[in-house]
Amino acid sequence: MKNSLRRLSLSIALLACASIAQAQTKGVQLSAGMHLILAEVAATEAQREQGLMYREKMEANAGMLFVFGNPSTQCMWMKNTPLPLSVAFIDASGKIVNIEDMQPHTLDSHCSTKTVPVRYALEMHLGWFKQKNIKPGMSIGNLPAAR
Repeated sequence: MKNSLRRLSLSIALLACASIAQAQTKGVQLSAGMHLILAEVAATEAQREQGLMYREKMEANAGMLFVFGNPSTQCMWMKNTPLPLSVAFIDASGKIVNIEDMQPHTLDSHCSTKTVPVRYALEMHLGWFKQKNIKPGMSIGNLPAAR
């Protein structure tokens, strides 16, 4: 009985921590053509460093939007990330500069085009952009202002 109560208490504590962590990462609804995306926003350095690490699953039209303070070349990698992802690098006006596919648990750098500074990076399930016919030059709507 004591072990059951301990496990229950631990489970409740873990759920509370997960709820607090989710509440700290706000979400935004973006648009890509006629497609809607529910994206968690990673706007602080700590949120960007954590990204989607350790996530086992993600909804079909969900993703993570990384917001950078100053437009520049940005690179992403997949350390401790079990989900295969595609990332769209987006300039300050909302235009997609380039899209890269990323494999789970790799340290390969996937970077924005060096000649165009970006303000955002949007990670979605691997192949999401291709499946929705979203390409470089197209725009992502409802992006939050950078801090």
